Amino acid sequence: MPSFDIVSKVDMQEVDNAVNQTIKEVEQRFDFKGTHNEISLEKDAILILAADDYKLQAIVDILKGKLVRRGLSPKCLDFGKKEPASHMAVRQRIAIVQGISKEKGKDIVKLIKDTKLKVQAQIMDDQVRVTGKKIDDLQEVIQALKAADLGIELQYVNMRS
Repeated sequence: MPSFDIVSKVDMQEVDNAVNQTIKEVEQRFDFKGTHNEISLEKDAILILAADDYKLQAIVDILKGKLVRRGLSPKCLDFGKKEPASHMAVRQRIAIVQGISKEKGKDIVKLIKDTKLKVQAQIMDDQVRVTGKKIDDLQEVIQALKAADLGIELQYVNMRS
């Protein structure tokens, strides 16, 4: 039976490249001269330390632009709350979302069932597998999911016929 998997994966090498480009741009920009700003990439998060709220927002905007240029959606970022740091600085942790959570998986399955197509969807760990008798039905499911805004970036892999 034809099937495909719905996943939400982020290419961490591209995230690393975007963070490095952001660091270079922040070091070169005139409005950041003479202030202490740090951007670091951890295993599953990006930490930003900025001199004030304005600079933090500017760094986030630069980072989003670099991610988009590298083909990554800003939907993969989960922004934590802004925290005060020493010397009037501001710190923010941005988690990188990988995989589909159980709640999002249930939303995806519900959306697929609402299409009234003859396909079955099942949640498997951090992905959703969709099977059906016709490939055309599977392609309609992909189009319906692309049209819906679920708040995460989805990829459609392992199309089998």
